[in-house]
Amino acid sequence: MSDLKFKGYAIHDTNKWTDFKVIDFAPKRVEDFDVDVEIQYCGVCGSDLHTVSGGWGQPMLPVIPGHEIVGIVKHVGPKVTEFKIGDRVGVGAQIGACLDCANCKNDNENYCANGPIDTYNAKYPNGDIAYGGYSAAIRAHEKFVFPIPDAIESEVAGPLFCAGLTVFSPLVRYGIGPGTTVGIVGMGGLGHMAVQFARALGADKVVLFSHSDRKKEDAFKLGATDFVATKVGADVFKPWAFSLDLIVSTMNVAEGFPLTELLGCLKVNKSLITVGLPNDPLPGIMAASFTKNGVTMGSSHIGSKKEALEMLKLAAEKNVRPIVQVLPMSKAGEALQAVENGDVRYRYVLKADL
Repeated sequence: MSDLKFKGYAIHDTNKWTDFKVIDFAPKRVEDFDVDVEIQYCGVCGSDLHTVSGGWGQPMLPVIPGHEIVGIVKHVGPKVTEFKIGDRVGVGAQIGACLDCANCKNDNENYCANGPIDTYNAKYPNGDIAYGGYSAAIRAHEKFVFPIPDAIESEVAGPLFCAGLTVFSPLVRYGIGPGTTVGIVGMGGLGHMAVQFARALGADKVVLFSHSDRKKEDAFKLGATDFVATKVGADVFKPWAFSLDLIVSTMNVAEGFPLTELLGCLKVNKSLITVGLPNDPLPGIMAASFTKNGVTMGSSHIGSKKEALEMLKLAAEKNVRPIVQVLPMSKAGEALQAVENGDVRYRYVLKADL
């Protein structure tokens, strides 16, 4: 066994969601396929804010958030085959699954029929609590641990395991590549990754839809071919009617979501996939809005390990990197407040300091 100390920055009250306090915690009970990781960095995801503030419902308190984790392997179980002590690895937004259902056996463990286990604010089947990456260490089944390519720097690797994988999965599952056009809605932590991966996959056109033109220059630098400022009004969508093979929406708020207009931009029988998960219900829509071009709307849940490995390989080869601002982990509250204020470009990363 390793001599890791399991302690982290926790929230005890959703009304005081920037008031982190250091606690000791018990990791999951050790099993044969487990990997113990000493954490070096952890990205700050919008999901962390939704959870600690109670936006998605009351969390299990105290809660230690964080699921964009980078660290070094310090111990491996006797049946671990993928990793050895000293390896540099990542852990994302899922920490477990049954690994026995049809979904798990077909590279869809992120849709485990018996319920995927989130990296934090979740329980294992034996009752153990899952605590996240704003901490000194984490224990995870090797299925949910990812090797980091040498070309990817540690301080920027973390956001790939949630923000990156969350947008990469629908892009590949819906066939984005040469000859396709894709729309990305929103230019935040997820959106700025989606633009890069869409171009890295070979899309001919990547159209960035954003409320204002404040991030227009950044969008073009990251690979967007076109930019649409949606606040101008419904007419800005008309040139894009029947033109897109896929739309991936990363919008994190429901108010002002131009759903009807976006659906009209899709080619016949194509899809809009939302990976942003606002606290509030999405705007109402008439069923007839889907009939004009026979489109569908759906969502996506992070991605599989198979997709994660493909994503990391592509990121290393095509220089896909999140744009990050690094803070000491003790400043997690400040980072989350900045996320709430929309004052981040484009991902905070916390450097471990426990």
